[in-house]
Formats: sequence, C-alpha cells, structure tokens
Amino acid sequence: MGSKYSHVFSPIRIRGVDFKNRIELAPPSLNLCSPDHLVTDAFVDLNRSIACGGAAILTVGNVMIDIEDCKNEELQLDLSSDDCILPLSKFALMCEGFGAHASLEINHGGKDSQFARTGKPAFAPSSYYASWELISAKQMGREPLKTIEMSREKIHETVEKFGQAALRAKKAGMRMAMIHCGHGNLISQFSSPLYNFRTDEYGGSLENRTRFTIEVLDRVRELCGEDFVIEARVSADEIKPGGMGYEETLKYIELIKDKIDILHVSAGIHGEFEYMRYWWQNYMMDREFNVHFAASIKKEFPDLLINTVGSIMSIDRAEYIIANGMADFVSMCRPLLADPEMPRKYAEGREDDHRPCLRCQYCARPEHRSISCAVNPFLGREREFPLGRLPKAEEKKRVAVIGGGPGGITAAQLLCQKGHDVTLYEKSDKLGGTLNYAVLPPFKKDLADYLKYLVHQANKCGAKILLNTEATREVLEKEKYDAVIVAIGAEPKFPSVPGIDRPNVCWAPEVDAGEKPCGQKVVIIGAGSVGLEAAIDLKREGKDVTVIEYEDGYRSLEESQRSVAAEFKNLIAELKIDVRLAHKLEEIGENFVLCENRKTGEKIRLDADTVLVAVGVKSRWAEADELRRACPETNAFLVGDCLYVGQNVAAATSGALSAVAYL
Repeated sequence: MGSKYSHVFSPIRIRGVDFKNRIELAPPSLNLCSPDHLVTDAFVDLNRSIACGGAAILTVGNVMIDIEDCKNEELQLDLSSDDCILPLSKFALMCEGFGAHASLEINHGGKDSQFARTGKPAFAPSSYYASWELISAKQMGREPLKTIEMSREKIHETVEKFGQAALRAKKAGMRMAMIHCGHGNLISQFSSPLYNFRTDEYGGSLENRTRFTIEVLDRVRELCGEDFVIEARVSADEIKPGGMGYEETLKYIELIKDKIDILHVSAGIHGEFEYMRYWWQNYMMDREFNVHFAASIKKEFPDLLINTVGSIMSIDRAEYIIANGMADFVSMCRPLLADPEMPRKYAEGREDDHRPCLRCQYCARPEHRSISCAVNPFLGREREFPLGRLPKAEEKKRVAVIGGGPGGITAAQLLCQKGHDVTLYEKSDKLGGTLNYAVLPPFKKDLADYLKYLVHQANKCGAKILLNTEATREVLEKEKYDAVIVAIGAEPKFPSVPGIDRPNVCWAPEVDAGEKPCGQKVVIIGAGSVGLEAAIDLKREGKDVTVIEYEDGYRSLEESQRSVAAEFKNLIAELKIDVRLAHKLEEIGENFVLCENRKTGEKIRLDADTVLVAVGVKSRWAEADELRRACPETNAFLVGDCLYVGQNVAAATSGALSAVAYL
C-alpha cells in the first residue's frame, strides 16, 4: 500500500523521461570537486545518501560553463572541456542506480566572477562596478575593476559554451539539466534592467534583453535533442528597486516557456547581499517564502510544469503544495542535507524520525571549504560513514553520556545504533539542555522542531535516561563504565563589575523562560543574538528596553550570520529599541546601570529595575576534566561547548559522531 502523500510521490514522464516522484534536491554548492574542478568520489558519495533517501532529482549548484571566465568558488564543477564527462558519469550512474536523475545547475556568474580566482575582470552585459567586486577590492586593498561589456562575439561564444556544457552533461548520462536564468547571474543580468544598459539588439526592450536567454535555451535544445529535459531557474521578482519585478517576469516567461520543460521559480539576487535572503532564507523568515510566486505563475501558465523552492521544510508541506495545484515539483536543499532520508521516512510512515533543518546557514558558513550541516554530522563525511550509517560495534560496551543537550542525545542515539549499553545522565528535569531556552522566541520554530525531534529520539533510542541526576566522578567510577561522553555544555559569563551579584541581575534567557521576574525598565548587557532576542521579546511586551554593547558594531552577529544580523537590525529599527554600541558597563546599582561611551568617554546613567546579562558563555572545563577521569582516559570524550564554545548544535553533533565512531 502506498503512502498518504500521493501527490508528492506521484510519478511523471516528461519527454519520455521517467521521474519517480516530484522531489528535487535544490542545487547546493558542494565544493567537493578536485583541484581541477572535476567530480570526485566524495562528491558522488555525498549525493548517494540523498539518492538513497528517495529524491527523484539531484541537482548540483553553480556549475560553471568555463571556470576560466567565471569562477567564484573554491572547488566548483567546470564543464568547459570533455575532461569532465567521465568523472560526471560516476554521478549520473550512481543516481540512475537509485531510480533518480543527476542534474546540474549550469551557470555563468557574469559580474560576480571573482578577480581573485580568475585573475581578470568579470564579463557582463554592460560595464559597471559590481557590488561584490567593490567589497572584494576593498578587502584586498586594490582598486576595483569594472566589468567588461561582452561583445557580440563574446556573447555568441558564451551561448555556445552553455550548449556544450549541457551536451557534456548528456554525454555523461544525464537526461536533464537546469539552466540558471535567475538570481542575478549572467543570463538574468542580460534580462534585468538593473544590469543591462546595452543599446544594441541585446538591450533596451524586454524582447531584446531576453534574446540571450532564448539563444542559450535554443542552443541547448539543438545540441541535446528532444529527449532531454530542460529546467530553467528564474527569479520571479528580483526584489531590488530597478530590477525585474514580478509583472515583467510574467512577460519574460511568456517569451521562454516554449523553450523549456520545467520552470523553477525562486526570487532575489545572488550578488547583492541584502537581496540574497530572498532565495536563501534564514530562520527568522517565513517558511515557504517564495511558494506564492510559484502558485501565482502556475495560475498564469497552467500548462507549464512549475517547480517551487524556498524553505519548504518537510514532505507533508510538499504534499500540500502539489495537492493544491501551487506547483508540480518541490525543491528542497537544506532539509535534504539535514536529513537525506526524509522522503523515505515519510513514505514509510516514520515522520517522527525526520531530522529537521534549522535554516541556520551553517551549511555555507565562510570558514567551511566543503559542505557540512549543524544537525547532520554525517554530511561531508560520507567516505568515513557510507550512507550516513555507523557499523555495529565489535564489542558491546557500557557507556555513560553526561548531559542531555544536542551533543549528549546525539551521542546516546548513535551509541545505541552501534549496539552499546548506554546510560544518559541529565541533572535537570528535562532533556534538551540550553535549547529549551533557545527555542523560546517565536521565530525559532525551526529550532523548536529540532528540540522535539531530539527528545523523541532520546526516548526511543534504547538508552537508559536518568533525569534529575547529577553525574559525579564517584558515581561513574562506581558503575565502572567502559567509556564516558561528557556533553555538559557551557555556563553564562558575567562581567566583573560592581553590583553584578545584585538580585535584579540574571542571565537573559532565564527571564525569557519565566524563571526570573522582570521589571518595566530593562537594561540588557550584550548585543549578540541572545541579548537582542530578549530585547525584541520584552519590547513587544511593552517593556522599556535599552541594550548596551562594548563593540562599536554587531560583530558577534556579523561573524556568525550576516543575513540574520540584517533581520535583527530590521527588527531593532521597527521596534525602536535603544541599542547603545561602543558602551562599556561600569557598575550596576539598585535601580540604575552606569556605563561609559567608549568613543567620547561620557559617563551615562540608565534607569533599570532589571539587568539582563547576555555576553556569551564559557566552557565548564573544570567539571569536564573531573568527569573525563572516571574511565580509561582514552575512552573519555568531551563534546560540544564543554570542550570549545562554538555554534551550539553543530559543535555538539559533530563532536558526538567523532567520539562515538571510535567506540
């Protein structure tokens, strides 16, 4: 008997090509190619987990038609020569073995090609200073370079490169490709009045601006034939003033619809930072952010197959979208990276085992050269752990896990999968650790789903769970455990200033949780995410809120997630929250806070009946060092924030896998 998700798992045939369901991996930038930009075994292995999980189409992102002209990532795939065909065939054959289709998002970055990677100015429809180039030049301490306006000869050469790139994909065994016509890449730079200032046949009217798109699509069809499926990705609305808006996009679609088989509907622009968020939403933004565009376009073009994308977080939501005629396909990227097995779990009725994505953007943080995930510790490590699975242990061991946060629960879950006898100690009365505080803001629904998942997995994994039980070295030694996983987290920092121990001073999340009282006039120390989340909630409750921050900017936010920083700044402005940057806390009195403006030296007194501290956390090293001596030392592992303070969930889950792998 089939599942209740009959629409999303409905097969469809396009140009004689069979698609087993309507689920596509939206194109991620994997950065897992070889130094010469060819497919590697690691590239194939990561995708194998997703193919095995049940998706029908696996699309790889930002694949360049010529790496010499348009490189903008470290290890992206290059389709400029036949050398790519044989390695690509490994990807295509692997997908075929699971009844899925390999696909490539074939692209040219245009203005956003990086001088630091290509050694030359970027090609574009017109000549101007691109936003990324201005930022890059400033960082490198050089003069910015204008883009090179493409000549007619260069345009024709580039059209041919698009066609040859798609043909190479077909020669490698692929039955489809996605042509990137959106997000402010080269094709959409031609179609958008924001970037195309030409006065020849490729500029001016929409028909002229669309000429390049049509020539590319026609050449792909000519070379790849009638049995090849062409998916085109567009931005329904570039959002930025002066760009292509929704109404003009409808006219654009009318011009290209007969050239394509599937229209993949997104929004926003890639190379303009403030507009990237519309195609790559963060956890503070609405789910299914761009689905309304797809639904509207489907009404306008009912005979055109529509693919929708953007924070579609689960298969049941995909089912709803397709069942209600809003789209014909649903694309997901981060949710399938977080849980490659999600389609299979839903089809088999195991929805509660679905590991939710946090939309935390950890998968593309700048310090990561290859892809990784905060909640899926296996992602990017498929060579070590094929299909994201751990082998059974050769010897069953008794293992203690100390701490019931994300690291501890993940460790317990994985240890049980290996066949060990596991006891989890949690000194509070509930599982989840500090996530129980972190999920309190209403915009943390993704994290709340993850907490629910963790608790469910802890209770079903087979570990013995001891709540309200503090694990000491003496207790652990008495039990004679073979191994100990220490995941006790971190504790809040408090600045060393007069009055810090007053009864009206507490850690900010304790007020959010209702564990401590809060007056009307509140001063929050620290403008990181914890402090600003508290400020937003309290301001919405009608409190008089002031935030003081030692730095002269939102450095901690900017360093972790620029897009989330933008969301916070927007809310601060909207709610008119008083944030005092470059202010040093000096003293806390009975009903005031004294601080100093670090730029002017002025002493400032702020009325405050409640002072909330949010200046970060510190590892519990002393406790952790004591606990790690309760078993043979080589079998003791510190996991998460008790080892190094970092991004909570990611550090914990990755550390848990590394520890468990050797037991």
